Amino acid sequence: MICFRNLRLARGARILIEGASLQIFPGWKVGLTGANGSGKSSLFALLRGQILPDRGDLELPSAWVIAHVAQETPALPQAAIEYVLDGDAELRRVETELKLAEAARDGVRIAGLHARMQEIDAYAAPARAAALLDGLGFAPADAGRPVADFSGGWRMRLNLAQALMCRSDLLLLDEPTNHLDLDAVIWLEQWLRDYRGTLLMISHDREFLDACVERIAHIEQGRLTLYNGGYSDFERQRGERLTQQQALFERQQREIAHMEDYIRRFRAKATKARQAQSRIKALERMERIAAAHIDTPFTFSFRETPPAPDPLLQIEDGAAGYGRTDILENIGLSLRPGERIGLLGRNGAGKSTLVKLLAGQLALTAGQRREGKGLAVGYFAQHQLETLRIDESALQHMSRLDPATREQDLRDYLGGFDFRGDGKDGRSTPATAPCGPFSGGEKSRLALALLIWQRPNLLLLDEPTNHLDLEMRHALTLALQEYEGAMVLVSHDRALLRACCDRLLLVDDGRLQTFDGDIDDYRVWLAARRDRDNPDAAGRASRRASRLQSEAERQAMLAARRPLAREVEQIEKKLSAWTGEQNLLEAQLANPALYDAANSGKRGQLQELLKRQAELAAWIEQAEMRWMELSAQLEELTPERAEENLQGNFRKVSR
Repeated sequence: MICFRNLRLARGARILIEGASLQIFPGWKVGLTGANGSGKSSLFALLRGQILPDRGDLELPSAWVIAHVAQETPALPQAAIEYVLDGDAELRRVETELKLAEAARDGVRIAGLHARMQEIDAYAAPARAAALLDGLGFAPADAGRPVADFSGGWRMRLNLAQALMCRSDLLLLDEPTNHLDLDAVIWLEQWLRDYRGTLLMISHDREFLDACVERIAHIEQGRLTLYNGGYSDFERQRGERLTQQQALFERQQREIAHMEDYIRRFRAKATKARQAQSRIKALERMERIAAAHIDTPFTFSFRETPPAPDPLLQIEDGAAGYGRTDILENIGLSLRPGERIGLLGRNGAGKSTLVKLLAGQLALTAGQRREGKGLAVGYFAQHQLETLRIDESALQHMSRLDPATREQDLRDYLGGFDFRGDGKDGRSTPATAPCGPFSGGEKSRLALALLIWQRPNLLLLDEPTNHLDLEMRHALTLALQEYEGAMVLVSHDRALLRACCDRLLLVDDGRLQTFDGDIDDYRVWLAARRDRDNPDAAGRASRRASRLQSEAERQAMLAARRPLAREVEQIEKKLSAWTGEQNLLEAQLANPALYDAANSGKRGQLQELLKRQAELAAWIEQAEMRWMELSAQLEELTPERAEENLQGNFRKVSR
């Protein structure tokens, strides 16, 4: 068990965590959240023994094996699969001792070491390492390639595979999805569900957190608070707590104002002086309640787009690739104003190639590409972060982009991306500091700010959320929802895809085609495709297919989900509107002036408000009941639940 007792963590003079007292039991899966700089990485460093607490205690079982993802990978000549196997330290130690025992011809020692190899399942270790590489998107041929041959992003995947290879008691993951695409994220999600140790994970992917963790530890204003449930449950609980805190704050403020008014009026009167002094002492003793607030440093939106041609961009009978190898063939695509497209496809299928082709950064090897007159393309990709000038500040980048705009206007705009002043507040990123030392998230924010300022009417985004925290992802999602131009999006963030895309296209086997389904259907498609590509998995899939429903039944189930999901979405929109109106009505009904007017004979307005309040309450209750019914039906119709039910039936039949 991990136990924090009155723990304090500080960085210099700044206190990150104060008075943390909580317990994390073996097998718990906990997501660690909080604003950038709140102390999440420092807490991981504490657990790894790299730093000591400034006050209080941390208790951690000394026998626990702790696994974490290394942040750097040297250019090693070692084969990728051997690098992954290094994650199992005991395996490597036993292998080394076995070689020494064999050289010394120590039969007793050799027998003992072989027994230990059997106990730790060492003979299956290469197969486990190969499965990890496959799940994280490596091709079978990559297993034998030297580590030095891989790019930085792929080396980070190797580091992740090495951490997963470790037979750990505690697994610490800091943004594990940053360098993964959607299919690898979905695979990792399932792997973490099956992990039997204790998991602590920092992530800014809300759906990934919901799927993988059962508790959230949130750092806010120096306090570490543990919430039960996934990230969505945490948001609801935190919202309720902040609402209660705000109500208590407002009530206390009314009490304080009343007491101060009494003191001001009667302090000088001899007959009331004692009561006034009593209230002064009560004010001094009162424990003040802080005002609740959820403050985001990000407030931006897309500027009005220029008039867009129709179509914006067309590709006919296109082919694209690198060198003499075509990755995509027979491309037919016509982008119209306002279209919002999400690209799906397995790693290496050609999604980024297609985006580069649309951006004009890659030439067709066959076919035609036609741009509409007035097309303004905004292209974001991770490699573009390297084009930022490391000796220039965010403000200098903006001034070079638009020298005609006043500096103050540029500063105001950058403030929406949390680039403010000289950064002396310790929270914001300096607008005037060189961007060379910026983190990946800060560089991504700057690249997005530069892109948005240019007012594109076609937006091409290739993994825009890498390195962005939850607050920035939420702000970007809201901005994209209001964006009026056309958009093509590649992302492993399923919440962003669900919220911002109206149509999904699949890149597979060198072809571009419409994907008839949603993100949940894509998970099923990935599993089927992985089984098809892997002969061993195909055999298992064949055996599993004998006890699961037929493909026709599965398709019928997915078809049955769609109208239910649409109705749920409509109910949620209505509930949002009704709840907003209900809050406004309650605020009006809380106004004493309304009742004074009613007592004066003007009851009409009060009666209308009360009638409307009753109507809204009834509608909301009915809608919530229907929402719960639909949610239960959708839960039963998910592929995972259907498979669980059918597997249970199969086990009963087998017995």
